[in-house]
Amino acid sequence: MTIDTHRLQKQSGIIGTSKKINELLGMIGQVAPVDISVLVSGESGVGKEVMARAIHKHSKRSNNPMITVNCGAIPEGIIESELFGHKKGAFTGASEDRKGYFEEAHKGTIFLDEIGEAPLETQVKLLRVLETGEYIRVGESKVRYTDVRVIAATNKNLSELVKTNNFRQDLYYRLKTVMIMVPALRERVEDINPLVERFALEFTRSNEILYRGFMPEAIKLMKQYDWPGNVRELKNFVEKIMVLEKGERITSDMVSRELSDIISNEKINNYHLPIAVDNTAQQAEIDIILRQLFSLKQDTEIIKNLVSIDKENSIINSKPIIQNDDVNIIKSISDTKILEVVDDGNSLIRDDAIGDIKMKELEKEAIIRTLRFYNNNRRKTARSLGVSERTLYRKIEDYNLEPKIKRNSR
Repeated sequence: MTIDTHRLQKQSGIIGTSKKINELLGMIGQVAPVDISVLVSGESGVGKEVMARAIHKHSKRSNNPMITVNCGAIPEGIIESELFGHKKGAFTGASEDRKGYFEEAHKGTIFLDEIGEAPLETQVKLLRVLETGEYIRVGESKVRYTDVRVIAATNKNLSELVKTNNFRQDLYYRLKTVMIMVPALRERVEDINPLVERFALEFTRSNEILYRGFMPEAIKLMKQYDWPGNVRELKNFVEKIMVLEKGERITSDMVSRELSDIISNEKINNYHLPIAVDNTAQQAEIDIILRQLFSLKQDTEIIKNLVSIDKENSIINSKPIIQNDDVNIIKSISDTKILEVVDDGNSLIRDDAIGDIKMKELEKEAIIRTLRFYNNNRRKTARSLGVSERTLYRKIEDYNLEPKIKRNSR
C-alpha cells in the first residue's frame, strides 16, 4: 500500500514541487508503510532527518517514539553505552543501570544519523541488532531484545568506505535494503522560492518581525548560487538577511551584498554580484569600477554633451546640468581622447584612443565622480562601486584624492 504524496508532503513539511522532490515523495510513500530498514544519503544540510521523520510518521510505528542518534557526535569510548545501555559499575561514572537508545526506541524507530562515523567495533553490534534484534548492555552478559525499525543516514559514500575497510561490507548491504537519495539544493533550484517563503514566514512570525517579501530579482539571483550548505544554509541566510534588513522588502542588491560576503571567489554568472572570477584582486577591482563608470547614466549624458561641444566648437545655450568642477574633470577626459559615448551601445572607447588609455585614469575618474555623487559618503561610494571600504580608502590615498573631492551643495 502506498501513501498519497500530497497528503504526505503536507503532513511531513517537505517543501518543493520540483521533479526530484516529487520522485522523493513517491519513494517515501512506497517505503514508509513497509517495516524495512532504510538508508538515506545526501550532502550535509539537504534535510535527511526531515525525510526520516516523514518515513516514521507514515509508518505503522508512528504512535511510538522515534529516537535520533548522531553517531558522529558521540565519543568512541561511550557510543556503545549510549546505543545499548550499561550496567551499574560497568565503568567509572556508571552509578546506575541505564537504558540505551535501542531500548528506548522499542516498538518505534531509531534514526542513526551519520552512520559512516560509527567505529568498526560498534558496527559489528549494530549488524547484530539489525538482523536479530538482540543486544547486550555494556558490563552485562544478559541478552536483551528490541523491536525497532532502523533508518540510517550518511553524507559519505559508504561503498568507498567499504573499499578502504572503514565500513563493514555486511552492515552496508544490510542497511541499503532501500536507499533514498536526497537531492542537493542546486539540483532543484525551482524549490528555492517556496523554501524562502516558508523560512521567512516562520522566522518573522516567531520573532515578530515585519515581512514584506523577496523581490523576484532577489530570488532569481539566489538561484544562481550553488548553496554548498544546501537547505540548512539557505534557511540561515534567509534568517540573517531578515534581521539585517529590518522588515524591508528584500531586493537583489541586498542579496548580492550578503552573498558577496559568503561566496568569496565562487563563480556566479551574474554581473550584478561584485565577485571576481578568474582574476586577481586588483583586476577585479578595476573591472568592477569600470563597469560602474560606464553605467552612470548621468555621466553618460554629460560626456555626450561635452563631446558634441568639442566637435562643433560652439556653445549650447541650455540650462547647465553640471557644476564647474564636473566640467573640468569630464572635459579633461574629452581633451585626452579617452572616452566617447556611441549611440549604438557597442563601444564606449574611441578606436583612435586605444593605446593611450590607462586603467588607473579610468579607476581614478570613477572614484572621484562616485564620491561626489554621494556627497563624499565613503560607505555608499564603496557599496556603489562594489568594493570594500578598506579598498576605497586605500585607493583615495594612492591617488591623493582628498583635496580634490568636494561635497555637492545640494
